[in-house]
Amino acid sequence: MSVMSSPVEFLELLAREAAAVEFEGPLVAARSAGLPPERIAELERAKTVALRVRALLERRRRRESELSGLYDTVSDLAGLRDLDEVLRAIVHRARHLLGADVAYMTLNDAERGDTYMRVTDGSVSARFQRLRLPMGAGLGGLVAQSGAPYVTANYPEDERFHHTREIDAGVGEEGLVAILGVPLRLGSTSIGVLYAANRTARPFAREEVALLLSLAAHAAVAIDTARLLAETRAALEELSSANTTIRAHSSSVERAAAAHDRMTALVLRGGGVEDVAAAVTDVLGGVLLVLDAEGRRLAQVGEIDEPERAEIVEAVAASRTEGRSVRRGALWYAAVVAGTENLGVLVLRPEGEPDDADQRILERAALVTALLLLFRRTVAEAEGRVRGELLDDLIARPLRDPDALRSRARRLGVDLDAPHVLVAVGDDAIAATGSARQRVLSWATTYASTRGGLAAARDGRVALMLPGHHAGDSARAVARDLSRITGRPVTAGASGPFTDPASLGTAFREADRCLTALGALGRAGQGASSAELGFVGLLLGAVDGGGDADVSRFLTATIGPVIDYDARRGTALVRTLEAYFGVGGSLARAAEQLHVHVNTVTQRLERVGQLLGADWQQPDRALEVQLALRLHRLRTPG
Repeated sequence: MSVMSSPVEFLELLAREAAAVEFEGPLVAARSAGLPPERIAELERAKTVALRVRALLERRRRRESELSGLYDTVSDLAGLRDLDEVLRAIVHRARHLLGADVAYMTLNDAERGDTYMRVTDGSVSARFQRLRLPMGAGLGGLVAQSGAPYVTANYPEDERFHHTREIDAGVGEEGLVAILGVPLRLGSTSIGVLYAANRTARPFAREEVALLLSLAAHAAVAIDTARLLAETRAALEELSSANTTIRAHSSSVERAAAAHDRMTALVLRGGGVEDVAAAVTDVLGGVLLVLDAEGRRLAQVGEIDEPERAEIVEAVAASRTEGRSVRRGALWYAAVVAGTENLGVLVLRPEGEPDDADQRILERAALVTALLLLFRRTVAEAEGRVRGELLDDLIARPLRDPDALRSRARRLGVDLDAPHVLVAVGDDAIAATGSARQRVLSWATTYASTRGGLAAARDGRVALMLPGHHAGDSARAVARDLSRITGRPVTAGASGPFTDPASLGTAFREADRCLTALGALGRAGQGASSAELGFVGLLLGAVDGGGDADVSRFLTATIGPVIDYDARRGTALVRTLEAYFGVGGSLARAAEQLHVHVNTVTQRLERVGQLLGADWQQPDRALEVQLALRLHRLRTPG
């Protein structure tokens, strides 16, 4: 027996990891050498043991490779960053460890009720990579539905599975024959399937099924870990967003509290609407416009074009109905209301998009503005009553204590010794409802007080005592402005100027008669003074019993300077005027009647022009002068 035919040769074959077929070499050599049968049998036993040892070593090497692959998979899971990368690594290892042609993974779709291809390795068919398997259909659909592993050595010929045209077409295009599928399980729930497949018929050993189950378990852990990480990230993002929202809300609350404190302080220290507007724009930014109920500007911060009146009315109505600020285009509106009464509106053009807290600040500003306007009205009404009482006392009662009245007037900012005119407003302004009369009186009080005057309701009229020298101009201004406020023509009669408070009663009666004369002349809706009406006013007002006092005032206003000149100088200007008018304006005939030279008449008439004004010979003025001369002669017949 040669050395090469000894059992030692099998050890050498094991040592160099020879292929299984090489273990037949020593037996072939022994038979060729003609060794006895007992020796051949011994070598057969040695070969069998060597092959068993070789198989055991092969299994150990394979197990070592499997364990290494599982260890690498666990390492991937420990450093999980991207789920797709981990799943691709698991599928690739499954293909490598099982020596399969293709490995792939499907996941269950709970919404659609089927399972879809998630990852493939070794696949060449696009159709196969897009497969969706109904639950229970095909090998994978059955594994996904049952949660148990299935294996087939020849899938196209295996009648255990429910074949569908789509699945068979995809498997056929990929060329798969032998398929092993194991479930991906999380607890008792199957979430998908991990596969290993060959393009030739091949049985899969129990160890291979166990290995694929291990890899599937790791894949399920990876999927669940990724889900938990995603949920954790989402929770962290939600927490971050909530924290950001809380910080923003906290900032808004603090800003709103600061704005509230600031506006409260404004009210307590007697601030005005302008201060509230400034405070709002300091907090919110942008431009703010404050309008009253009639659309007049009460305050403005920044440059802004006033919206159309129709838009304002609609926005205010919407704000009152909703009980909060409303948006119209780029502008925000907050109605300024007190109960059911509309006092005005705040119009804000913000720099950015205001949040809920900013809107609350604007609405709080509207509330504070309403309080300020009500307070201003209350103060104005109280002051108006005081002013009205003073003017009523000046008109109705004799001045028993002029100094006390002057002191009362000074406290109201009125100087009774300065020139004043008195304006009476007619029934056309106050004959409406009680609220309308109150509105007219409120306007008159404000109008007079802003000019250092007084206003009061008296005998169905509204009387205004205004500083100034031009009664007619004051009457026209009052008629114009009050007509605009009431929306109807307003007539105003005036008298003055006067500097003696004791003459206020007489001035009121004269203004009242002027008012009556304007109505009789068809001049309703206009304003004029008694001086401008001249003798016409005197005649039309005579029915009211003006008496001698009115005649005296008319004489004084018309030819008073000429009468006074004659009295001081002993001249005959009045007689010259009478003669001049008596002869129709002829200088020569007047000179004959007076028994003086024509030049003397001329000089006297020039002096009259200096005393009465250059227009004394104009027709209207000349008529008044002639009437005054007649009244003067009647009063002084001697």
